[in-house]
Amino acid sequence: MGKKAVYYICDRHDWGHVSFHVWDILKEEGFMSEDAGFKFDGGEVMKHTDDEGNEYYFAPTKVALCLDYDKYLPKMNEHFADFDISGMVTWHEGASAPPNVLTVHSLGDVVTGVYGPADPRLMRNLILAIDREREALGLDDYSVVTEATHWSGAPDETHDSTLLLKYPVPMMDIEVGSDPSSWDNIDACRALARGLTQIFDDDGLIVHNLLCVGGIHFQPDWAEAVFRQWDGQTFGITHIIANQWLVDGDYGTEQGLEWTEKCMGAIKGGVEAIVFHDKMKACYKDLVRNLGAKYGLPIYKHQRLRKPETLEFAEHQ
Repeated sequence: MGKKAVYYICDRHDWGHVSFHVWDILKEEGFMSEDAGFKFDGGEVMKHTDDEGNEYYFAPTKVALCLDYDKYLPKMNEHFADFDISGMVTWHEGASAPPNVLTVHSLGDVVTGVYGPADPRLMRNLILAIDREREALGLDDYSVVTEATHWSGAPDETHDSTLLLKYPVPMMDIEVGSDPSSWDNIDACRALARGLTQIFDDDGLIVHNLLCVGGIHFQPDWAEAVFRQWDGQTFGITHIIANQWLVDGDYGTEQGLEWTEKCMGAIKGGVEAIVFHDKMKACYKDLVRNLGAKYGLPIYKHQRLRKPETLEFAEHQ
């Protein structure tokens, strides 16, 4: 049997950015040739089946899924709870956000210690697929990167971050950023759209799952590690705990240790090593050392990722 992916995409042209372009591109390029036979948020769910029997569902929404997560959750679980992977297509912005990026990141609310399920292998597949399409479309001024774990559904205290734990399917945010010129770049949206239907294309490499701790929101070392290969091996990057939220979440305490353990437990296949940015404060380095000792995991400074052949890994937990 093939695998199944679902993507939640706002198809309204009068709300938001990027997602309606992606919806239109998928439709124009023939990836919505099948009707799934049911609706989501009042719109018909569309479907594509590839040559390997893998199924891709496209569920329309009226706003970004994360902004009405509590409303959408019952239907998500009714129709898609047994799927292999899911994603929300949207746009990225921010005061210091880099321009011309296509981004993929795992979901979690770090400051409350909530981490959604994450699949390193499939997340890597998607990043590589989008990058292939970026290159094929000649988007040389764009880069494909990952971000620190966060959830746009929890911008304030009006949203309950534990809702993330009530949907069992690993989910990613998939975005184009970070300004109006990129949001309306149809080729950038096209690269993203085409990549969605290649998430099960796999190069067969051995994937070593990492927990990444520290660094900035767009830490280059974590993003570059996804593309690094050696001796038939590679890295699996999902949850990244950025330095800002280590501080805001008070991760230098026993609570921080407990929350980081939950983060590790959310990563499918377990963690084989912990990598930390060496500019962290001592209390967060102690957190990493304690985790390594407790679970028998090697710990490495971020620079070591540049010479992966020198690293050793624990067996999957």
